[in-house]
Amino acid sequence: MSVVVSTVDGDVAVIELNNQPVNALSFVLRKALKEAIDAANANDAVDAIVITGSDAAFIAGADVREFGTPNAVAEPRLVTLENAAEKSPKPVVAAITGVALGGGLEFALACHARIAHPNAKIGLPEVRLGLLPGAGGTVRLPRLTGPDAAADIITSGKHLTAEDALAHGIVDKVDGAVLDAAKALARKLAKNGAPKPVIERNDRLAEFSPEAFAQKRKAVMKKARGAAAQTKILNCIETTCTKPAAQALAFETAAFAELVSGDQHAAMKHAFFAEREARKIPGVPTDANPPLNNAGVIGSGLMGGGIAMVFANAGIRVHLIDVNAHALEKGVAMIARNYANSVARGSITQAAMDKALTLITPTQDYNELRTADVVVEAVYENMELKQEIFAALDKVMPQHAILASNTSSLDIDQIASATSRPESVIGAHFFSPANVMKLLEVVRGEKTSPEMIGAVFAMGRRLGKVPVLAGNCDGFIGNRMLQYYTTEAECMLEEGATPEQVDRVAESFGMA
Repeated sequence: MSVVVSTVDGDVAVIELNNQPVNALSFVLRKALKEAIDAANANDAVDAIVITGSDAAFIAGADVREFGTPNAVAEPRLVTLENAAEKSPKPVVAAITGVALGGGLEFALACHARIAHPNAKIGLPEVRLGLLPGAGGTVRLPRLTGPDAAADIITSGKHLTAEDALAHGIVDKVDGAVLDAAKALARKLAKNGAPKPVIERNDRLAEFSPEAFAQKRKAVMKKARGAAAQTKILNCIETTCTKPAAQALAFETAAFAELVSGDQHAAMKHAFFAEREARKIPGVPTDANPPLNNAGVIGSGLMGGGIAMVFANAGIRVHLIDVNAHALEKGVAMIARNYANSVARGSITQAAMDKALTLITPTQDYNELRTADVVVEAVYENMELKQEIFAALDKVMPQHAILASNTSSLDIDQIASATSRPESVIGAHFFSPANVMKLLEVVRGEKTSPEMIGAVFAMGRRLGKVPVLAGNCDGFIGNRMLQYYTTEAECMLEEGATPEQVDRVAESFGMA
């Protein structure tokens, strides 16, 4: 099937992108899209153009399979597509479904108008690869959002909901019937005249203040110490606000070229592909979809409370179990404080906090786990205690359930030996604070089944974590690495360095 399907509805050409699974901007898609735009403009029966995608994605950005290949830079490049849309004599409306990320959002910004489905997500995540948007993102976005918001959006790489995008002025409307709404708007623009291209809108740039932007730069770089991408993103936005658009585009292109050839991008690209490879485990099913309706966490301390929050944040009901009533009360209070602090920082809304807390049920009764799909034990590192807990879990948990330990160093096989089903026992080592850190070490025991490993990997992704398989060895992966870092730091102290000097160097290297 063609990667682009063009139809005509009356006087509106509808160009549907169909490069499965996420409409990545491959050479084939770019070429077909350019041809479709040109054909629509050449059709005298067409007055306006609507470009849309699949339910999953409008355009999800660059095609990672073409990174470093000639196709990545072959014409038509993304900027060529943007020029085709922006300079089209007929209005072009982007009907955004699914995600519009990276180059996908940059292309949408070059269209004359944008309508998003309520479930759409947009963003410029290039910074996560040590890059900046290299096709006009730092030049067009500030013209819609203002420089301050653009700096936040681009330097964080965060995804925005459709409503957030509307509030920032990035999209013109949010509509569940996005394609019909886009056609109606396209006809209206064809009749009444299209608005100025985003690249020519300068009103929001007047909000730029050198003093205020200097403070913004200071705040961003405090979090992104030594990061080249954030520095250049801020430089690009400042240039956008102080120079003509053509000059700002050239500045952005040069900045992108410097970053893409730099060490930081190379390292972050390596990490990106390494995470993708970590998902591929010989003999382990990749299509696991375990039921995750109810969870249990044993232990209400720092780790247990954080893990309970992780489940609640994913919309999963969780029983937080501790045999010590006082400890359980303290654990619940700690969870409430953590959520309240997040609300105070603006990380989550009060409504999100209230919803999450309703999903966490404190209890001292293991029988509450009779319908649980997964349990994570998170008590202190004592083998005898953990074996006692797993023997109790074996008696109450359903047969399909995941029996996981958050141990950071103890032998998973010894823990599993306390049960009648060692194939269901696995390590699921969250890092502290569990509700923040992304890494999840999945520890395979000698008898852990491939199906259980696949289920925990699927669970990790559902929880927003990056699962990595580890063998059942001393310290697994993270703590084995930390052991050598710590040993070297101690050696430097013995050689005369002060703790402050060691900390300062480690921090400047990005290790804290």
